[in-house]
Amino acid sequence: MPTADQTPSSASSSGHRRSRPSRFFTELVIVVVGALIVSSLLRAFVGQMFIIPSGSMENTLQIDDRVAVQKITDFRRGDIVVFEDPGGWLGSAEAADPDPDPFARALEFTGLVPAGSDHLIKRVIGMPGDRVICCDKLGRLTVNGVALDETRYVYASPEDGEPDAPSDLDFEVVVPAGRIFVMGDHRAASADSRCHLSDISVKGPEGSVAFVPIDKVVGPAFAIVMPFNRLSTLQRPPIFDLVPEPTGPPPKEAVIKPKGVTC
Repeated sequence: MPTADQTPSSASSSGHRRSRPSRFFTELVIVVVGALIVSSLLRAFVGQMFIIPSGSMENTLQIDDRVAVQKITDFRRGDIVVFEDPGGWLGSAEAADPDPDPFARALEFTGLVPAGSDHLIKRVIGMPGDRVICCDKLGRLTVNGVALDETRYVYASPEDGEPDAPSDLDFEVVVPAGRIFVMGDHRAASADSRCHLSDISVKGPEGSVAFVPIDKVVGPAFAIVMPFNRLSTLQRPPIFDLVPEPTGPPPKEAVIKPKGVTC
Protein backbone atom coordinates (compact mmCIF):
# COMPACT_ATOMS: atom_id res chain seq x y z
CA MET A 1 0.00 0.00 0.00
CA PRO A 2 1.52 3.32 -0.93
CA THR A 3 2.24 5.75 1.81
CA ALA A 4 1.04 9.34 1.78
CA ASP A 5 4.41 10.76 0.69
CA GLN A 6 4.60 8.36 -2.32
CA THR A 7 1.32 9.37 -3.99
CA PRO A 8 2.18 12.94 -5.13
CA SER A 9 5.50 11.77 -6.56
CA SER A 10 3.81 9.05 -8.59
CA ALA A 11 1.16 11.44 -9.92
CA SER A 12 3.81 13.96 -10.84
CA SER A 13 5.78 11.33 -12.77
CA SER A 14 2.65 10.26 -14.63
CA GLY A 15 1.92 13.89 -15.51
CA HIS A 16 5.40 14.31 -16.92
CA ARG A 17 4.93 11.23 -19.10
CA ARG A 18 1.63 12.56 -20.43
CA SER A 19 3.08 16.01 -21.18
CA ARG A 20 6.04 14.81 -23.26
CA PRO A 21 4.07 14.20 -26.50
CA SER A 22 2.40 17.56 -26.05
CA ARG A 23 5.75 19.31 -25.65
CA PHE A 24 7.14 17.46 -28.67
CA PHE A 25 4.32 18.61 -30.96
CA THR A 26 4.53 22.14 -29.59
CA GLU A 27 8.27 22.26 -30.30
CA LEU A 28 7.69 20.73 -33.75
CA VAL A 29 5.13 23.42 -34.63
CA ILE A 30 7.54 26.13 -33.44
CA VAL A 31 10.35 24.69 -35.58
CA VAL A 32 8.14 24.37 -38.69
CA VAL A 33 6.68 27.86 -38.31
CA GLY A 34 10.14 29.29 -37.69
CA ALA A 35 11.49 27.56 -40.81
CA LEU A 36 8.62 28.90 -42.91
CA ILE A 37 9.21 32.42 -41.61
CA VAL A 38 12.94 32.21 -42.38
CA SER A 39 12.22 30.75 -45.83
CA SER A 40 9.71 33.50 -46.57
CA LEU A 41 12.15 36.21 -45.47
CA LEU A 42 14.92 34.72 -47.61
CA ARG A 43 12.55 34.61 -50.57
CA ALA A 44 11.44 38.20 -50.01
CA PHE A 45 14.84 39.79 -49.48
CA VAL A 46 17.68 37.48 -50.53
CA GLY A 47 16.83 35.06 -53.31
CA GLN A 48 14.22 32.91 -54.97
CA MET A 49 14.06 29.91 -57.30
CA PHE A 50 12.22 29.98 -60.63
CA ILE A 51 11.36 27.29 -63.15
CA ILE A 52 11.96 27.88 -66.87
CA PRO A 53 8.65 27.40 -68.73
CA SER A 54 9.72 27.82 -72.37
CA GLY A 55 12.60 27.56 -74.81
CA SER A 56 13.08 31.32 -75.26
CA MET A 57 16.46 31.27 -73.48
CA GLU A 58 17.91 28.13 -75.09
CA ASN A 59 20.57 26.93 -75.10
CA THR A 60 21.63 28.93 -72.06
CA LEU A 61 18.55 27.74 -70.17
CA GLN A 62 16.47 24.67 -70.93
CA ILE A 63 12.77 24.04 -70.31
CA ASP A 64 12.22 22.93 -66.68
CA ASP A 65 15.61 24.21 -65.48
CA ARG A 66 15.45 25.65 -61.98
CA VAL A 67 17.39 28.89 -61.65
CA ALA A 68 18.36 30.79 -58.52
CA VAL A 69 17.69 34.53 -58.61
CA GLN A 70 19.25 36.89 -56.13
CA LYS A 71 17.69 40.11 -54.87
CA ILE A 72 20.54 41.81 -53.03
CA THR A 73 22.61 43.24 -55.92
CA ASP A 74 21.84 45.30 -58.99
CA PHE A 75 21.91 43.93 -62.52
CA ARG A 76 23.82 45.15 -65.58
CA ARG A 77 23.71 44.84 -69.36
CA GLY A 78 24.23 41.22 -70.29
CA ASP A 79 22.71 39.78 -67.12
CA ILE A 80 19.80 37.36 -67.30
CA VAL A 81 16.91 38.73 -65.24
CA VAL A 82 13.54 37.50 -64.04
CA PHE A 83 10.71 40.03 -64.15
CA GLU A 84 6.96 40.34 -63.82
CA ASP A 85 4.92 40.65 -66.99
CA PRO A 86 5.15 44.36 -67.92
CA GLY A 87 1.80 44.23 -69.72
CA GLY A 88 0.39 41.55 -72.01
CA TRP A 89 3.64 39.71 -72.74
CA LEU A 90 2.37 36.34 -71.53
CA GLY A 91 0.59 34.84 -74.51
CA SER A 92 -1.09 31.48 -74.88
CA ALA A 93 2.17 29.53 -74.74
CA GLU A 94 3.39 31.10 -71.50
CA ALA A 95 0.19 32.40 -69.92
CA ALA A 96 -0.18 32.37 -66.17
CA ASP A 97 -2.71 29.93 -64.72
CA PRO A 98 -6.00 31.89 -64.55
CA ASP A 99 -7.12 29.88 -61.51
CA PRO A 100 -3.95 29.10 -59.58
CA ASP A 101 -3.98 26.52 -56.82
CA PRO A 102 -3.93 28.43 -53.49
CA PHE A 103 -1.78 25.73 -51.89
CA ALA A 104 0.76 25.94 -54.73
CA ARG A 105 0.76 29.73 -54.40
CA ALA A 106 1.43 29.40 -50.68
CA LEU A 107 4.37 27.09 -51.34
CA GLU A 108 5.73 29.57 -53.92
CA PHE A 109 5.37 32.40 -51.40
CA THR A 110 7.41 30.57 -48.79
CA GLY A 111 10.01 29.57 -51.37
CA LEU A 112 9.43 25.85 -50.93
CA VAL A 113 8.68 25.37 -54.64
CA PRO A 114 9.96 27.38 -57.61
CA ALA A 115 7.86 30.20 -59.05
CA GLY A 116 7.57 31.04 -62.70
CA SER A 117 4.07 30.95 -64.16
CA ASP A 118 3.56 34.70 -64.01
CA HIS A 119 7.18 35.78 -64.57
CA LEU A 120 9.48 35.95 -67.59
CA ILE A 121 13.22 35.57 -67.99
CA LYS A 122 15.36 37.32 -70.63
CA ARG A 123 18.78 38.89 -71.11
CA VAL A 124 19.26 42.62 -70.53
CA ILE A 125 20.43 44.22 -73.77
CA GLY A 126 19.75 47.89 -73.09
CA MET A 127 19.75 49.93 -69.87
CA PRO A 128 18.08 53.37 -69.49
CA GLY A 129 19.39 55.77 -72.14
CA ASP A 130 21.01 53.06 -74.27
CA ARG A 131 20.56 53.15 -78.05
CA VAL A 132 19.95 49.62 -79.36
CA ILE A 133 20.03 49.09 -83.14
CA CYS A 134 19.55 46.07 -85.33
CA CYS A 135 21.44 45.67 -87.34
CA ASP A 136 24.78 47.00 -88.62
CA LYS A 137 26.24 46.17 -92.06
CA LEU A 138 27.54 42.86 -90.75
CA GLY A 139 24.18 41.90 -89.27
CA ARG A 140 25.17 42.54 -85.66
CA LEU A 141 23.19 44.10 -82.84
CA THR A 142 24.75 47.34 -81.57
CA VAL A 143 24.42 49.07 -78.22
CA ASN A 144 25.63 52.67 -77.96
CA GLY A 145 27.58 52.15 -81.17
CA VAL A 146 29.36 48.95 -80.10
CA ALA A 147 28.62 45.80 -82.12
CA LEU A 148 27.89 42.73 -79.98
CA ASP A 149 29.50 39.39 -80.73
CA GLU A 150 26.66 37.22 -79.43
CA THR A 151 27.94 33.81 -80.54
CA ARG A 152 28.74 32.93 -76.93
CA TYR A 153 25.11 32.85 -75.82
CA VAL A 154 22.71 33.07 -78.80
CA TYR A 155 21.00 29.79 -79.72
CA ALA A 156 22.71 27.73 -82.40
CA SER A 157 21.08 25.02 -84.50
CA PRO A 158 22.05 21.50 -83.32
CA GLU A 159 22.09 20.38 -86.97
CA ASP A 160 24.63 22.78 -88.44
CA GLY A 161 25.76 24.90 -85.48
CA GLU A 162 24.55 28.09 -87.13
CA PRO A 163 23.54 30.70 -84.54
CA ASP A 164 20.23 32.55 -84.66
CA ALA A 165 20.27 35.91 -86.42
CA PRO A 166 20.38 38.75 -83.87
CA SER A 167 16.90 39.71 -85.02
CA ASP A 168 14.59 39.22 -87.99
CA LEU A 169 13.39 42.78 -87.40
CA ASP A 170 15.21 46.00 -88.16
CA PHE A 171 14.71 48.53 -85.39
CA GLU A 172 16.29 51.37 -83.48
CA VAL A 173 15.30 52.24 -79.93
CA VAL A 174 16.45 54.49 -77.12
CA VAL A 175 15.51 52.98 -73.77
CA PRO A 176 13.49 55.36 -71.57
CA ALA A 177 14.23 56.26 -67.96
CA GLY A 178 13.49 53.58 -65.39
CA ARG A 179 13.20 50.77 -67.95
CA ILE A 180 15.24 48.11 -69.73
CA PHE A 181 15.23 46.43 -73.16
CA VAL A 182 15.44 42.63 -73.04
CA MET A 183 15.84 39.79 -75.53
CA GLY A 184 15.80 36.01 -75.33
CA ASP A 185 18.87 34.00 -76.32
CA HIS A 186 16.76 31.86 -78.66
CA ARG A 187 15.82 34.80 -80.86
CA ALA A 188 13.57 32.82 -83.20
CA ALA A 189 11.51 31.54 -80.24
CA SER A 190 11.43 34.60 -77.99
CA ALA A 191 8.58 37.12 -77.90
CA ASP A 192 10.76 39.72 -76.20
CA SER A 193 10.99 43.53 -76.25
CA ARG A 194 11.20 43.56 -80.06
CA CYS A 195 7.75 42.01 -80.38
CA HIS A 196 5.99 44.68 -78.34
CA LEU A 197 7.36 47.83 -79.96
CA SER A 198 3.96 48.66 -81.46
CA ASP A 199 1.72 47.36 -78.65
CA ILE A 200 -1.05 49.68 -77.52
CA SER A 201 -1.02 50.50 -73.82
CA VAL A 202 -3.61 52.27 -71.68
CA LYS A 203 -0.85 53.56 -69.40
CA GLY A 204 1.58 54.97 -71.96
CA PRO A 205 2.32 55.65 -75.61
CA GLU A 206 2.44 52.96 -78.27
CA GLY A 207 5.26 50.52 -77.63
CA SER A 208 5.89 51.55 -74.04
CA VAL A 209 5.22 48.02 -72.72
CA ALA A 210 8.20 46.77 -74.75
CA PHE A 211 10.47 48.28 -72.11
CA VAL A 212 10.41 46.49 -68.76
CA PRO A 213 10.08 48.76 -65.71
CA ILE A 214 13.05 48.24 -63.41
CA ASP A 215 10.74 47.98 -60.42
CA LYS A 216 9.22 44.85 -61.99
CA VAL A 217 12.59 43.09 -62.09
CA VAL A 218 12.95 40.43 -59.39
CA GLY A 219 16.71 40.21 -59.86
CA PRO A 220 19.51 38.61 -61.87
CA ALA A 221 19.68 34.83 -62.24
CA PHE A 222 23.06 33.58 -61.06
CA ALA A 223 22.91 29.78 -61.21
CA ILE A 224 21.13 26.72 -62.57
CA VAL A 225 20.43 24.62 -59.48
CA MET A 226 18.39 21.76 -60.97
CA PRO A 227 18.52 19.28 -62.59
CA PHE A 228 21.80 18.35 -60.97
CA ASN A 229 23.46 17.38 -64.25
CA ARG A 230 23.08 21.04 -65.34
CA LEU A 231 24.31 22.59 -62.11
CA SER A 232 26.31 25.67 -63.10
CA THR A 233 26.69 29.40 -62.60
CA LEU A 234 25.42 31.93 -65.13
CA GLN A 235 28.18 34.24 -66.29
CA ARG A 236 27.69 37.69 -67.78
CA PRO A 237 29.23 37.74 -71.29
CA PRO A 238 32.39 39.92 -71.32
CA ILE A 239 31.36 41.61 -74.61
CA PHE A 240 29.07 43.85 -72.57
CA ASP A 241 32.08 45.33 -70.77
CA LEU A 242 32.94 47.06 -74.05
CA VAL A 243 29.64 48.92 -74.23
CA PRO A 244 30.03 52.57 -73.15
CA GLU A 245 27.50 54.43 -71.06
CA PRO A 246 24.98 56.55 -73.01
CA THR A 247 26.15 60.04 -73.88
CA GLY A 248 23.06 61.75 -72.48
CA PRO A 249 20.28 61.25 -69.94
CA PRO A 250 17.58 58.71 -70.79
CA PRO A 251 14.44 60.15 -72.41
CA LYS A 252 11.16 60.20 -70.54
CA GLU A 253 9.49 58.29 -73.38
CA ALA A 254 11.10 55.63 -75.56
CA VAL A 255 12.38 56.43 -79.04
CA ILE A 256 11.19 53.71 -81.46
CA LYS A 257 12.04 53.51 -85.16
CA PRO A 258 10.44 52.64 -87.49
CA LYS A 259 6.92 53.16 -86.23
CA GLY A 260 4.82 50.00 -86.17
CA VAL A 261 7.69 47.48 -85.98
CA THR A 262 6.56 44.16 -84.50
CA CYS A 263 7.17 40.40 -84.70
